[in-house]
Amino acid sequence: MPTDIESFSAHPSDVPTSLQIIPRDQHPISRKGISANALRVLYRLREGGHEAYLVGGAVRDLLVGGHPKDFDVATSATPEEVKHLFRNCRLIGRRFRLAHVVFGREIIEVATFRANIDDGSGDRELHEGGRLLRDNVYGSIEDDAVRRDFTANALYYTVDDFSVRDYVGGFEDVRNRVLRLIGDPEQRYREDPVRMLRAVRLAAKLDFRIDPASADPIARLGGLLAEAAPARLFEECLKMFLSGHAVASFEGLERHGLLATLFPESAAALASNRSGALRRMLMEGLRGTDVRVAADEPVSPAFLFALLLWPAYCRALMALQAQGVHAPEAQRRAADRVTLHQLTTIALPRRFSLPMQEIWLLQTRFTQRQRKRVVRTIAHPRFRAAFDFLVLRQAASDEHAEDIAFWQAAQHDPDNALAMQESIDEAGEQEPRKRRRRRRSTGAASPAG
Repeated sequence: MPTDIESFSAHPSDVPTSLQIIPRDQHPISRKGISANALRVLYRLREGGHEAYLVGGAVRDLLVGGHPKDFDVATSATPEEVKHLFRNCRLIGRRFRLAHVVFGREIIEVATFRANIDDGSGDRELHEGGRLLRDNVYGSIEDDAVRRDFTANALYYTVDDFSVRDYVGGFEDVRNRVLRLIGDPEQRYREDPVRMLRAVRLAAKLDFRIDPASADPIARLGGLLAEAAPARLFEECLKMFLSGHAVASFEGLERHGLLATLFPESAAALASNRSGALRRMLMEGLRGTDVRVAADEPVSPAFLFALLLWPAYCRALMALQAQGVHAPEAQRRAADRVTLHQLTTIALPRRFSLPMQEIWLLQTRFTQRQRKRVVRTIAHPRFRAAFDFLVLRQAASDEHAEDIAFWQAAQHDPDNALAMQESIDEAGEQEPRKRRRRRRSTGAASPAG
């Protein structure tokens, strides 16, 4: 379950707050749009004598007409008090102590209001660079509000009177579709560099613009993402590219100078590809990803990363071939090199990196029409993904049209496709023609496709 625990962070206590209560008749949130389980948690906490609010992304999304899948609750109850009220509750986390109330497949995350001070208990720990390592000092709802990341995420919906409570101007920002950091932007990014990616992702998802003061430091501080855990960056990439807003997210990364930080070799390859063919292919693939997500069809992370790192693979392959490395060996080495280098930034699990490499390496097989090779290629477990990738390459270069037509036919009737190919080959051999030297096919060598 996605979580907003990264939104909590140490924050100066001098951020001004001014409570604005938006009554039920002035906002569009209805209990019909809220998970029944989230409502159960809210009501039981209130009955137990605790403050309890729906908070964060769910409130934000409901205000703009969205349909949130996850519902988080903020409360005055401590995690232990929450556990006492719910038998189906488990406590998680050391950095941020949280309660998960489990209803079958749905988990309602319950977080205690956190304070801005160090009470000397040892439950707050900061890295010398300002990054938060541990934070379990509890406080009031006002404390909690100013410590969230964006004003749009610091809105609280209560079942007491069905109003929305706003302490930092988030309601107006949501109405104006503005994403604004709470507090000093540079300090907030230094506390948690991944917040820069969250800004890009949320702006893409919500079709919000990032407030200029919040956007300005991003390009300058992008290098701080190197301090983030590679596993966390992998999860953030999945959220960014597999939530139906991949194109807008990619464009946001480019616009704010973060593409070169996340995907340095692909960014360099795109910059040096003057024809723009690689970028056309990549954007076409991301558009297809968005279409599949919108249709509730699965998208494999292996295919996604094969797409995002294809420019880097092409560039590495060309460099190796320029050094005289034989094509098959160059292809294997390029795939390994790109994967290894990318792992220093993003922890791509082997269950995705190995299929990603197979998708790349299968591309050279599509120029081979011998009967045994065709049968083996179609039987390969990664054939369908590799063929879809070949079709995608057509956006960069039209030289793949003949291969696409053959393999499209071969999937349905390999014998007939091979017979037609053999007839074409025989006709070609009977035609008198000037003998010419045939250029060795390297499949992925050309950045054009």
